[in-house]
Amino acid sequence: MNLRHDALYASRRSPVLAENVAATSHPLATQAALTMMARGGNAIDAAIAAAATLTVVEPTGNGLGSDAYCVLWDGKELHGLNASGASPEAWTPDRFRGQKEVPFRGWGSVTVPGAISAWAELSSRFGTMDLPTLLAPAIKYAEDGFTVTPVIGALWQRGADVLSEQPGFAEMFMPEGQTPRAGTRFRSADLARSLQRIAESGGRDFYEGALAEQIAAHARANGAVLTEADLAAHRPEWCGTLATDFRNVTLHEIPPNGQGIAALMALGILDHLDLEELAADDPMALHLQIEAIKLAFADLHRFVADLRYMTDVTPQDLIDPEYLKTRAQLISRDHAKNYGPGAPKAGGTVYLTTADASGMMVSFIQSNYSGFGSGVVVPGTGISLQNRGAGFTLEPGHPNEVGPRKRPFQTIIPGFLMEGARPKMSFGVMGGPMQAQGHVQMVTRTQLWGQDVQTAIDAPRWRFIEGNDVACESTLPDATRVILASMGHKISVEPPDSAFGFGGAQLVEKLDGGGYAAGSDPRKDGHAGGF
Repeated sequence: MNLRHDALYASRRSPVLAENVAATSHPLATQAALTMMARGGNAIDAAIAAAATLTVVEPTGNGLGSDAYCVLWDGKELHGLNASGASPEAWTPDRFRGQKEVPFRGWGSVTVPGAISAWAELSSRFGTMDLPTLLAPAIKYAEDGFTVTPVIGALWQRGADVLSEQPGFAEMFMPEGQTPRAGTRFRSADLARSLQRIAESGGRDFYEGALAEQIAAHARANGAVLTEADLAAHRPEWCGTLATDFRNVTLHEIPPNGQGIAALMALGILDHLDLEELAADDPMALHLQIEAIKLAFADLHRFVADLRYMTDVTPQDLIDPEYLKTRAQLISRDHAKNYGPGAPKAGGTVYLTTADASGMMVSFIQSNYSGFGSGVVVPGTGISLQNRGAGFTLEPGHPNEVGPRKRPFQTIIPGFLMEGARPKMSFGVMGGPMQAQGHVQMVTRTQLWGQDVQTAIDAPRWRFIEGNDVACESTLPDATRVILASMGHKISVEPPDSAFGFGGAQLVEKLDGGGYAAGSDPRKDGHAGGF
């Protein structure tokens, strides 16, 4: 990897080089992670502390009612954890008859949250510190307050504009009738108490104790069907990873119900094209990547669902090298094509990555889906609930058709690169349908074109929308946009901070000479740090 930061793109940052590192979307979360490692904890301890802190300081993208996934290298082998929750048992297709889609907001979009189970499971299996210690920073920020950052303040207002009438939202997130502005202080004693209960019970209270009872009671009071039994039935799953080779590295993703397989498909397609003959910012390089993503998304939305329901077309079918070779042959170097379905709705997510001097590397993501999720907050708890149920389809017979105790299709994905038997990079790009596309852009820039982690993050991004529609950041050169348009891409230009349509990336790459390089996205309030 080229560690010389030549500032090829507008940036405020350089890569951070250290033996223990953390990169998150908020400085206080990065600080919490580094504090745990400085006290002798490992990368898992650091990741949990950061994840808990993010539920407090970045409520626009996640909360205690989030789902989560993790890929981690324990120093000897790779592990994958799916801690996404299932739908309530009463969510039969008949319950949604007459509707065009599952509700996008409110209690009708809430499935069982899994993030707390991820913290508990990861801590139990790989951690060295107890949950009360790891959650102490989050509890402190909830109880004493924290200063709202500029990006979060803007997103907070956007969320309130559409969610203020959802049950419990205004009470929690609009003190004195308004959202907190950047530079003001926000605190929640309710959230602090819930975090304390979670810490003291090892997470069990959220699924089987008083917190579970409060969640279910609020559901009943609002005509929803999520029950204590639904919460108690939840279990995180050690699911391993799916993988695709790309040049001399292998990308690992969590198996479906997530969209990580789209990144695998796209990279597998690109492996049959001659990208290395092009420069990183050559319009043809962008064209080929866009077309590969379009092909991957066409399959993603037709076949991907809860793994138990992918019986006709399996994940292995979709990433078969011979199949991907035939898909690559559909791409024209002269013009854009429309391969099928569009992308899901945009979302709000937090991603973090940590690595320690012992060699452990963690790629972790948790999310309420769309900003603030369902908008529902359980009174007296500070628990904001995700809206992952909106990921289901109501199309009869589709593998992702809504059903009881079933995981919906999800957008959140942690990425991990291996180089042979050696861990190479833990990374993620939060942001709804941008995530798989961001994984492709990060892998090609760092591994094919040799850009350091911060340069790859800073580079202008593109995002496939649907059909031949492609959004580009305003920092993409005019000449590049003109050439892409001449090939049939319908280009729209958006500023880099346009509701985070281009995502927020965090990358940690292992260095050949020891230690790590960490990068954090200037599009967010985040921070990469180390020691």
